[in-house]
Amino acid sequence: MNQTTNSILMIRPVAFRMNEQTAVNNYYQKVLDNTTPATVNAKAQQEFDVFVEKLQKVGVNVIVVDDTLDPDTPDSIFPNNWISFHENGDVTLYPMFAENRRAERREDILDILEDNGFVINEIMDYTSAEEDGFFLEGTGSIVLDRDNSKAYCALSPRADEELFIEFCEDFDVAPVIFEAYQTVNGERKHMYHTNVMMCIAETFAVICADCIDDKQERKMVLDNLKADGKDIILVTEDQVNNFAGNMLQVKGKDDKRYLVMSNSAYQSLTKAQIHKIEQHCEILHANLDTIEACGGGSARCMMAEIFLPIK
Repeated sequence: MNQTTNSILMIRPVAFRMNEQTAVNNYYQKVLDNTTPATVNAKAQQEFDVFVEKLQKVGVNVIVVDDTLDPDTPDSIFPNNWISFHENGDVTLYPMFAENRRAERREDILDILEDNGFVINEIMDYTSAEEDGFFLEGTGSIVLDRDNSKAYCALSPRADEELFIEFCEDFDVAPVIFEAYQTVNGERKHMYHTNVMMCIAETFAVICADCIDDKQERKMVLDNLKADGKDIILVTEDQVNNFAGNMLQVKGKDDKRYLVMSNSAYQSLTKAQIHKIEQHCEILHANLDTIEACGGGSARCMMAEIFLPIK
């Protein structure tokens, strides 16, 4: 199995704003004072376009799909939460915590991918779990180590344990389950997505071990990464607040690897951490300030990796 891909799906926003339905447990979202929704969306579009351009410049195959005004989907810029694409031709649809995020699921996106030469064999649909109040938000909740057939998941209101285990059985991967926390107004609260505090690349992993409060769980997660030969790059909770865990390794032209992140993530890293990452691959970073502030997500959340076979 490949850990990285050259093809990604990205959704260009048309009515991006802070989603009040996700703010209840995404503590990274902020209300930007003195800005109109139109200004916020225009800024988000500008950040999006520059980001896509940077990816394309290094040879990443970015399939950009425009969002639609109707239905109202303020978070559509983060497609990795509702869909994932696998090497065997499977497409997975995930149950979403926020009702207005469920409307992001669009069948026409599958048609667009097929028009681009990708093969879709089967659709694995977990969305009926929403009716029972259980959620598992795609590669936000699940961080896959495809090479080693493992899946990491920090349980939260958006990541149900039984559902995650069902996913692991369906995809024949070993579950690595733990709980991750962040400090919000002096209290420890569940981190809403696993991919905010960890990223797994081919030869290394970036992780905030301090987010895993239970010492045994922390050791278990780090032992799994070590056993698979990953060079572990530790980041702090403060760096996670700057989205330094929300990164994704992609392939550019000539199979060159890049670790993709936002400017704020990059600027929060120490020289030593940057040096360690650059021993494995180049870093590509872009300004995503508006998207991060209003959306509470960053570079990784914006990219849905496409591992589907090509016709």
